Amino acid sequence: MGHTSREKTKLLNRVRRLRGQVEAIERALEGDSGCAEILQLIAATRGAINGLMGVVIEDHIREHVASPDIASDAERAQGADELIDVIRSYLK
Repeated sequence: MGHTSREKTKLLNRVRRLRGQVEAIERALEGDSGCAEILQLIAATRGAINGLMGVVIEDHIREHVASPDIASDAERAQGADELIDVIRSYLK
């Protein structure tokens, strides 16, 4: 995916922030933090993952479904099918 490579720095920065959030959950659990604090950390991490997923989905749609540069309907259908499969698994 060429578009993912172009956005690599931005995506990696998001993943690094996610790693920090997961580590914060681990520290909170190790430190016997309260349930409310741990739940808040988990919710924030989930939101960050959803944000990352949204960015990658948007890029996929723009590059593999809606791009005027797509040469054939078969290519466009393949891009849509890939997206549908990912969304189905994500929503399970």
